[in-house]
Amino acid sequence: WPERARAERVPPPPPSPAPSAEGHPRAPRGLHFSAAAMSISMQPTRSRSHGPPGSSHGGGGGYTRRGSNASGGAHAMLPVSTNFQVDLSPGPRHRQLPTPPPLPQFSWLGGSAPFHSSLGRVPPPRDDVFLGGQGMGGLPDVRLDGQSPGPGGRFTFHHDLGGNYNDNMDMYEEVFRTIDADRNGSISKLELFEAAQRHQRVSSLILPGLDCRSLMTDEKSFDAADALFDSIAGGKQRIKIREFVAHFRRAKAPPSGDTDEIRSVYRLIDADGNGSISKLELVAAVMRNPRVSELLLPGVDTRNVLSDEEAFDAVNSIFEAISGGKQRIYLEDFEEHFKRTASLPVTPRPPSGADRARTRLFIIGPGFGQQLNPRQSAMVCSAGYQIQWFFNCPNPEQPNFPVQSYLGVMRQELEAFRPDVVAAASKGGVYLVGLWESGIWRGPSLLLNAHPSCRELPQGVPIVIAQGSNDEVYPTRRADLERLVSASVADNRCLLYYTANSGRLPGGQFTRVGDMHNMESLLLNDCLPRLIDATRCAEGPETHLIRTWSERLGADRRDAEAWLGLTPEAFRARAYRRFPLSDDRKLFEVAHHSEEYRRVATVFYSKPKEPPAYTLTPQASWDRCRISKIERVENWLQFDGSARPYFDNLRRSLEDQNLALEPGAHTFWAFHGADENAIDSIVSNPVAGFQPLVSGTRNSTLWGSGTYFARDAKYVADGGFCGNPTMDGSRKMLLCLMLTGMPCLGDPEHKGVLPFRHKPHRYHSSVDSLSSPEIFITQHPGAAIPAYVITFIS
Repeated sequence: WPERARAERVPPPPPSPAPSAEGHPRAPRGLHFSAAAMSISMQPTRSRSHGPPGSSHGGGGGYTRRGSNASGGAHAMLPVSTNFQVDLSPGPRHRQLPTPPPLPQFSWLGGSAPFHSSLGRVPPPRDDVFLGGQGMGGLPDVRLDGQSPGPGGRFTFHHDLGGNYNDNMDMYEEVFRTIDADRNGSISKLELFEAAQRHQRVSSLILPGLDCRSLMTDEKSFDAADALFDSIAGGKQRIKIREFVAHFRRAKAPPSGDTDEIRSVYRLIDADGNGSISKLELVAAVMRNPRVSELLLPGVDTRNVLSDEEAFDAVNSIFEAISGGKQRIYLEDFEEHFKRTASLPVTPRPPSGADRARTRLFIIGPGFGQQLNPRQSAMVCSAGYQIQWFFNCPNPEQPNFPVQSYLGVMRQELEAFRPDVVAAASKGGVYLVGLWESGIWRGPSLLLNAHPSCRELPQGVPIVIAQGSNDEVYPTRRADLERLVSASVADNRCLLYYTANSGRLPGGQFTRVGDMHNMESLLLNDCLPRLIDATRCAEGPETHLIRTWSERLGADRRDAEAWLGLTPEAFRARAYRRFPLSDDRKLFEVAHHSEEYRRVATVFYSKPKEPPAYTLTPQASWDRCRISKIERVENWLQFDGSARPYFDNLRRSLEDQNLALEPGAHTFWAFHGADENAIDSIVSNPVAGFQPLVSGTRNSTLWGSGTYFARDAKYVADGGFCGNPTMDGSRKMLLCLMLTGMPCLGDPEHKGVLPFRHKPHRYHSSVDSLSSPEIFITQHPGAAIPAYVITFIS
């Protein structure tokens, strides 16, 4: 409170009303708020211990904007000028439980006008909107600036707040639940229509300005509702709450600085100021104004467009892409073009950033290997966690060990230490299972080696289970482990970290070998600490592990991949500068001095942070490799007919599983080797470059059928996948943008159809390792976009 407010004397409230027939005080009248400039849902604050909805923590009536707090701190800032209407008409009465004695306080927090009531005058602070009555028995006499309410108990006042509008979407979640009549978590088109027609609040929020009371007979409102549903659903039959809220978040987002920049550049191009751009205006603008050229055609020298055929083709291409075949470009077309190319972030998510120094790790000592596997214990200790070892229990060697006898002591230690994660391994797993079953611990958990007593996982608990295919102590089939975790995968709370043997090479060797009971792979690539971190990831442990794959790369490669683009649209906006040419060319040489060339070369030469699993030749020999030419692939038919539809389906599949597509995690860059004839076919095919189910590969028995890609160019060259060298000693490989989604560990038995992750959704691709994959296998033609042909001499 401001000091002047504290100085005011606030008299006690009037007596509470007489009890109702049920013997309980009547609830206060409803105070309903709505906004003309923006819809704000004013909801009653809920007491944790007393009273029905509508009662404050002190037992009286309190109404506050969702997303705000009663102390005046606003989570969502309103526009600078917002006109509110305050409805003081009686609201619904609720059966109210007895409340504790009221506090003599009535307050109005927020607003530029003082609040006057029969309980006193309180000058408000500026930050938030809150109307609360402690022990308020009836509606007080309310006036603003000396004005009484108008007809129906309504009046308007001006609320002035500084700051930007940072949208709180709680109101749309509530509207979604209103529309979701059958409460199944998704809405159909019919449910949307019925709710818009029946509830004015729904229609005013989702279809403002339309009268939807006659939606089923009024063509205009029907078409608007139909178009709204289709735009949110994206071709699906039902809409989930995540999609619904995300749609309105995009629609309500305030203009950004980028939007201002786009509009400013548009005005620079529109030389005659008539509100539209001709192709001639665009050509003239990119020639004379570097700011226009950099935004539309970065990396292209446009100073001599009329004499440089390639530069003119680039300008022609961007004009056609923005105008959509029209003769002129309008501002809406211009903004929509950049909205499409920026619909997903072009840079990956920042590193996982797990705060290990603040993570409290409780380790059940028996079985974890402090003596028998000291490297495992040493890795955890060196990771920087706050660790509590628990050894006050025996090693449970014999079957039917009485675990319950020791859980009480363990509970005392857990309550004293208050861990973030509990970890167990081998025989100690029986204690962790006992903690789950007894309900003593239901928090993030790591179990190394699935103990035979673990037959079911607790629901809603973040759990990582690690197991090797060659475990000689607890041999467990992969299919059985997948069934164990399948129920928890549905809510993204569980991860099975599994290592397995590859298929055999012609000589009988494995390229990778699955772990034994002492899991060697946990000691490589920071794997064990990453699994501990994964248990605490809000989006689920599987998502966290996939995110950390990019951290196995060097920073220069991550920067180069982000620059090239990590989504199809971002890559095309960066690289595709030409409208399809009449000579049907698909390959365009990249200038040696250009930034694009430098970034592709960086990805080609980069080496991972840790030693790779496959080392066929010394690194020194690869360092002598020389790139002789880089060509960019521009196959518009293949891009629009295969890659873009697949990417859209991939995004919807992830959203259906309550996951958001993350560039750099679900997409990245990788290499593919083939002879020159095969590369020509991949580049020129108008339908799909890669044919995973019919092309075949010499190593298809290693991790299952499909098209194989490698993280490192060195492996592709050293493995002999690029065919025989030409007379000058050169060979070729492809650099591709991969759309891998959620991968699983590959298996020689995978024959083109991957296992279910969450029915009806299968995994989208497969890999050779879940810790640090170096091989990726796709089963769909659109899952890889051939982007560059690199000719090299080694």
